[in-house]
Amino acid sequence: MYVIIYIMKKAKPTLLPKLQKILLDAGENIKLARLRRRLSAAQVAERAHITRVTLANIEKGAGSVAMASYAQVLFVLGLETDLLQLAGEDTLGRKLQDAALVVKERAPKKISNDKE
Repeated sequence: MYVIIYIMKKAKPTLLPKLQKILLDAGENIKLARLRRRLSAAQVAERAHITRVTLANIEKGAGSVAMASYAQVLFVLGLETDLLQLAGEDTLGRKLQDAALVVKERAPKKISNDKE
């Protein structure tokens, strides 16, 4: 009995030029951080439990790399808290949230008709 396995190629994400530039800059920053620490690509890849090819793709700013791999590399470099800055200053979201707030009016005070 023969089993035919069809392997689909992963669809490469299409990124806007602005996003490509951001990932490219992030990859460059990660590479510079690695070099400042005098760590080889092999050392960082091994410690992050990824391949050297994946690390090279991260440093090139490839959009096809899983975010978990980026997180692992940042952890190895001691920069994992930088992830907390993602969407931290959401000024647009806060403005939209404030605009949608509904302020309820207070109910009128009840006037008591009981006079003694």
